[in-house]
This record gives sequence, structure tokens and C-alpha cells, in this order.
Amino acid sequence: MVGKNIDGLLYPKGALIMSSVIERFVRYIKIDTESDHTSETNPSTEKQFDLARLLVQECEDLGLSNITLTEKCHVLAELPSNSEKNIPVIGFNAHIDTSPDFSGKGVNPQFIHYQGGDILLNQEENITLSPNVFPILKERIGKHLITTDGTTLLGADDKAGIAEIMASIEYLVKYPEIEHGSIKICFTPDEEIGRGVHHFEYALFGADFAYTVDGGAVGTITYENFNAASAVVTIHGRSIHPGTAKGKMINASRVAIELDAMLPENQKPEYTENKEGFFHLTQFMGNIETGKLSYIIRDHDMGKFTAKKELILAAANYMNQKYGENTVEIEINDSYYNMREKIEPVIHIVDTAIEAMEQLGIEPEIVPIRGGTDGAQMSYKGIPTPNLFTGGYNCHGRFEFAVEEEMEQSVEVILKIIDLYTQKA
Repeated sequence: MVGKNIDGLLYPKGALIMSSVIERFVRYIKIDTESDHTSETNPSTEKQFDLARLLVQECEDLGLSNITLTEKCHVLAELPSNSEKNIPVIGFNAHIDTSPDFSGKGVNPQFIHYQGGDILLNQEENITLSPNVFPILKERIGKHLITTDGTTLLGADDKAGIAEIMASIEYLVKYPEIEHGSIKICFTPDEEIGRGVHHFEYALFGADFAYTVDGGAVGTITYENFNAASAVVTIHGRSIHPGTAKGKMINASRVAIELDAMLPENQKPEYTENKEGFFHLTQFMGNIETGKLSYIIRDHDMGKFTAKKELILAAANYMNQKYGENTVEIEINDSYYNMREKIEPVIHIVDTAIEAMEQLGIEPEIVPIRGGTDGAQMSYKGIPTPNLFTGGYNCHGRFEFAVEEEMEQSVEVILKIIDLYTQKA
């Protein structure tokens, strides 16, 4: 990988970034770490340990301290301070798992110097990544893209973040003359199914504040996210021969369809944007006797979030009045909350990220995330944790891609944040 001259930044004069961010990324995405929302184990899939163990080995190779792999598949490590200053302990987090929405097995990355137009991902199946569908490509002409072969997701969410954090730490190890405080890193399982830090060792992590590196477009910073809940609706039908079914049959599949139709059509993901919340049907299983609907419920506004939970409960209650008591059972569990109220009292962590980007010539953009990160839950546990970009796009599907130049910029931002807190101490 060709280094980039960054003379004039925090680094030694004439130094090159010779980090292995792209090499690391490719190595990580070839390991299948898909999580499973139907599993009751922690982590939800044993294969997430495959990447966790590799990361432990790489931390050992870098000579890091306090390296830990917990039984719940959390990887923690520390690059100790080399300064006598009173510098805040900064943490960086990314997640190991990939989304169960699309296969992450057998990822075969393609490397493209993009010159515009459609990208043929898979000739056999005629799968094309097109700027007509994804206009963001038009702004990436001349950049080096890493795409899928059209049969899997890529895994930039969030193995790009892991690679960027590890490359940053590698750089600081390589140049020990760069002054810094204690840097804590952690890699978590099951973020995609909302359980990433449910069993997290907060005391062991020990950061004053942290940054998740789990965003998307270059320059984006997030400290506002959805309030989130999951809802599981179970329907108990009554199977009767259709010839004699009148007045007796309760078709669980049809009841499920009817209940889903009671939720506002304009409050579904395909019709919402920005801070607009939604009900998202993630799974439907049914026959005459039994039906099951799985939803995620999202809204940035706590009042609207509460109203959405009350609405789906009211729909279930109505169905029980119509079809009989206990026809419909519903279980709702909150997953995480909007981290904004926990970030604003320590807004310097956002301001410092903005300053870092501006010094590097990157235009910062504060955007509310239409999703969540481990940082949301960490913020409510006493470690305020906004989110930084990775340079990955179109996550959770075959059209996912990453931009090499933006991944390198992410490394620069991480290093610059560390430097700014050192300078200000």
C-alpha cells in the first residue's frame, strides 16, 4: 500500500502513513461473523470468536497492554500513555459482527479505480452497482472502491471501523515519539442485533469518553440516534377444514396481515427519512394455526417513540377484542435510547472531532443517524460515545462498498483527535 505524505500534521516530518488499513480490512471481511437475532446465546453466533481471536493476536503483536477476550466475545486492549501530561483516556470502538440481513460468508472483494458509470459486480447474475440508483457514486469518480461480487455484503459495517482503529494504533506504535495519553480500544459482538454492549465490561474498559467508528460518508459525525425497541407479535389461530370453517377458523396468517395493515403506511422505513421514525417488519412467519411478526420500532423523539409502542399495543388489543382473548400476544423491549442528552454535557468530544476534520481539510457534517450504535448504550452507561465515519456505503446488502481514500482519512481523523487532546492537556 503506497503511503501518503502528511508532513505538516502531527506526524514526524516527512513521515508516511504506511498503515495496513486496507490489508487489515480485506483480512477481516473474509471471516464470516454474521450475528443471529433468533439466537439466545451471547454472542449470538460462535463464529464471531474467529475474528475476535485474530484481533487479540494482532493486539499482542503490537505489544498492547491489558488485552482481554471476554467469554461474551468482547475484545479490549490498551495502548498505554507515553506522556506525563494529564490527558483524558480516550476509547475507540467498532463491532465484529455483520448484519443477518444478508450473507457475509465467502466475501470476495473487488478493487475498482472508479471512472464513472455502472459497475458490473457479477456478470453471471447481471448484478450492477449503478449511480442511477446510488447517486453517491457520482461523487466518488477517481476514487478507489472496494465492492462485493454481488453475492454477499462487504462487511464495511463495521470491519472498516475495526481496520481503521487498528491501523491508527499500529501507527502510534510505529512512531513512539508521538506523544499521547492512554488509548483504549474495544471490539464488540452482536451490535447489528442490538446486543453489542449488553454484557460489556465498562470498568475494565475505563475510558473517560469514546468514539465509535461505525459511520458512513466521509466527514460525518453523529451524536443523535433513534430511540429503539423490538416488538414480537405471536398469533394463535384455529385450524379448521376450510369446508366447514365458517364461524370457527381463525387464520393466524391473515390476522397477522390485518394487524400489520393497521400500522400507518407512511411510518414504514421505505417512506421515511431524516428524523422520521418507523415500524419495520423484519420477519413474518405464519400458517393457519400460528403466526409471528417481528418488528423494530424507531424514533428520535421520545414522545413519538412512546406513541409508536402504544399504537402497536392498541392494535394487538383490538385484535384480541375482534378474535378472542389471547389470540394475539405481544412483547416489547426497549433496545437503546437517543444518546444526544448524554453527549451535550460533554460536547467538547464532538467539537474536537470537528476541529480534527477541519485541520485535515475534511468538511465535517453533523448528521442524526437513522439507526443506532454501541455508542448509544455506552453513553447511557457513563461513557459518552459519538460516532465517526468509516468511508463505507450501502451497508447490509450486495451493493455495499467502501472507499479506500476515505478509510485512510478515517485513520487520520482518529490520530488527529488523539493529538488534539494531547496538545490541550
